[in-house]
Parts: sequence; C-alpha cells; structure tokens
Amino acid sequence: MTEVEETRRESEASRGDFQEVIDLLRKHQLVEQVVHRQDMPRHDLVEQLVHKQHLAELQKKLDAMHPADVARLLEALPLNQRLLVWDLVKAERDGEILLEVSDAVRESLIQSMDEAELRAAAQTLDTDELADLAPDLPPQVIEEVMLSLPAEERARLQSALSYAEDSVGALMDFDIITVREDVKLEVVMRYLRRLDEFPDQTDKLFVVDRTGTLKGVLPIKRLLLHDPATVVKDVMEQDIVTLRPEDKARDAASAFERYDLVTAPVVSADNKIVGRLTVDAVVDYIRERSEAEVLGLGGLEEEEDLFAPVIKSVKNRWAWLAINLVTAFIASRVIGIFEGTIAQLTALAALMPIVAGIGGNSGNQTITMIVRALALGQITRENAKKLFLKEIAVALVNGVIWGAVVGLFAFAIYHSVSLGVVMMAAMILNLLLAAVMGVLIPLIRYRLGADPAAGSSVMITAITDSGGFFIFLGLATLFLT
Repeated sequence: MTEVEETRRESEASRGDFQEVIDLLRKHQLVEQVVHRQDMPRHDLVEQLVHKQHLAELQKKLDAMHPADVARLLEALPLNQRLLVWDLVKAERDGEILLEVSDAVRESLIQSMDEAELRAAAQTLDTDELADLAPDLPPQVIEEVMLSLPAEERARLQSALSYAEDSVGALMDFDIITVREDVKLEVVMRYLRRLDEFPDQTDKLFVVDRTGTLKGVLPIKRLLLHDPATVVKDVMEQDIVTLRPEDKARDAASAFERYDLVTAPVVSADNKIVGRLTVDAVVDYIRERSEAEVLGLGGLEEEEDLFAPVIKSVKNRWAWLAINLVTAFIASRVIGIFEGTIAQLTALAALMPIVAGIGGNSGNQTITMIVRALALGQITRENAKKLFLKEIAVALVNGVIWGAVVGLFAFAIYHSVSLGVVMMAAMILNLLLAAVMGVLIPLIRYRLGADPAAGSSVMITAITDSGGFFIFLGLATLFLT
C-alpha cells in the first residue's frame, strides 16, 4: 500500500469515526427523550440505565479517536453536546486535546473545568506544549504548575513565555539530543539505544562542545551509513541553518520552505543551543496565520466559535460592519450628488453596479496577492516600485479589455455610443484606482505594524464602490448631459 493510499484510508476512517459519534449523540438524545416521556414502573432507574449505556458506548468510541479528531469533533458541536463529550474524555488526554482545538473552543472548555482539572491537564504536557497553553489558563493554575516543575523545566517555561507570540522562541521545543564532536559514531549509537524514545521529527542530532556551543549537526542517515569507528567531527555538517529565539516566525517558516528543513537548531547570541524548531510547529503556525488572514480579510477581529453566544459573535463582527456602514453612507452621498444626472439618464442606475463590482473584485485580487507576498517576505524597498507599476499595467490592460466588453454591452442595450465610451472609461479608471489602493492598503498597514489582511477587503470594496460611482457618474455628467 502506498503512503498516499494509507493517508486516504486514515482520513476516511477519521471521517467515519466523526460521523459515528455524531450519530451516537443523536441516538442518545432521541432515546432519552422517548424514555423520559414514558410512564412506567421504576422510571428513574430505567432512564439512568439507558443514559449510562449510551454514554459508555460513546466514551469507548472517543477513547479510540486521535486527539486531533476529538478536537475537530468538539469544534463542530453545539455547546451542550460539546460539554457532554468533553466530560467523557479521559482526564489524561485533556491537555493534548486542549492544544489541538481552536482558541475560541478552548476557552469554552477551560471555563467548564475547575482548577484541579486544569492543573492535572497542564501537568501531562511537555514544557513547550505547556507554553502554548499557558496564556489561556488562569494565572493561579500556571503558578501552581510552575512550582511543581523541576528547576530546569521551570526556567525553560519562563523563557518560552517571555518571547513574543509570533517569534521562533514561542514555537521552539526543548526536547533535543546533543552529542560531542570528539566521540565515535558507535558511541553515539550506544547512547541512542539507551533512550526510551526519540523526540518527534528527529532527523538530526546536534553536535556541541563542553559549554553547549553548537558546532554542527549529525544527520541520522550519516550516522547509519558511515563506519561506526568514524569520529562525529569527520561526518557532521557544519554549514547549517540556525535560528535565534527572537527571529520572526514567518521568516523561520520561509527558511523551512526554502531549505526543505525538518528541524533547525535555535541558538542564543553566543551560539549556545537553546532548543529546536520542528516542521510540525511551522506547519501549525502557517495554518493559524492563514486562518487569521482569511478572517481578517472578512473583517473579523478574531477566530470565532461556531456556536459562541450571540452577543460574543456580534462583538467580534461589529467593528468592520460599522466602518462598512459609514462607507456605505459615503457611497450613497456620492450617488446623491448626481441625482440630477441619474434622473435624466435612468440607464446610469442600472450600469453603476457593474463598474463598482468589477473594481471591487479586481482590488481584492490585488490585495490577496500583496498580503501573500508580505507573508512570504517577497516585497522589499527595492522591488516595491516595480510591483506597483506592474499592478498598474495589469489594471490598465484589464480595464481596456473589460471596459470594451461592458462598453459594447451598454451600446447594445441602450444604443448610445457616448454611453458605451463613458462606461469603458469609467471601467479603466476604477480598475486603476483598485490597483493603486490594492497595493497601498496592505503595505501601509504593514508599515504601521498592523495585520495587512485585517479589514483590507472591506476597505477596498468601500473605495472602489464610492470611487466607481463618482468616476462613472462624473463622466456621465460631463459628457452625456
């Protein structure tokens, strides 16, 4: 069986388990309703037995599911069913499942747990995992957990919590294997055999001296393929990619993509190894950042639980809706300025949305490309001007082509050459406006330290709507009345 086929089978099995749990929940709810309505002897006992039977079956299914699949299930359930399932999850799995669920759902689960449960969940996690969960836990729980850690792990946790959320230090883990450069490969092999298990994603060992200074890396394949009598120094790689804890996570993600890395050492200013960054942490970061950008483009302030309380969802969405309302008023006033022109040529009212709609779509395409380029670090001071001119050229060509199309459409419907020319000119000018603002909006927000994706779609739509109406109706006023 190929790896692709195995992955497909695992995915299908996961979907099957997910649906089976949903069906069990539905069956449990239905049977409980039926039993509750029945008038029978010892009703309470019967109801309790039915309840326990279904919950036992549900718990057995949950125990067999991967933590990531349980997390996905919890995210898809309304709050009452979510808490029912969460109560059935074994306590020793709470920590790893809390790491897998979205931030919004994690908040609802943590609110349902007491301090003792939270403390027990946190104590099952490694230091780097605990650092990921710590910001969502009550301060007193974190304090108690830190006091229970050995001094070395406590120092690591404090160090991890001191780094910015989007830095390498916040993503790195401390589970590393180090070896000395002056030992033979057979000594390394004996040392590895004494370990209980390898850290996840281990593709290389880190070679250090007596002070912990990084000297190079020993890939596992070199360890296995070379003569056991060979000294580590003779086969290790010295030209390696290293990261610093304060480096931006997006820069590290670019390095992992560029150099096809599985792991990379994280070193201090004096080149002492402090941890490592793994590809799974990078993938998680990229996924979370991509989700945040998608939400930002839609004007959402933060990730939202599908089944969050109505008031909380309203608060998450109101800010950009309010801005959108203001811009809609501006667009309406732009139209109001040209009421006389529209009254004389009623065809303008039917054609206006075409100019505005195409401009908004074009602007959103430009913004999407610019936001992606910023995320990948592809835009610099040197190439920004060329990129700007290129987008202007693209808008001009698209404007001429699609302007001609809508101009011919206007002529065919209303039999007016001048109206068709005005329509074409308005389309060209609005696409140029969309290109200019599509580049400037994310770049300006990036320069100001804000998320370039946040609300960009709302802003570009507002500008192209108001600008499109003004350009089209202004040209019509000048040349058609």
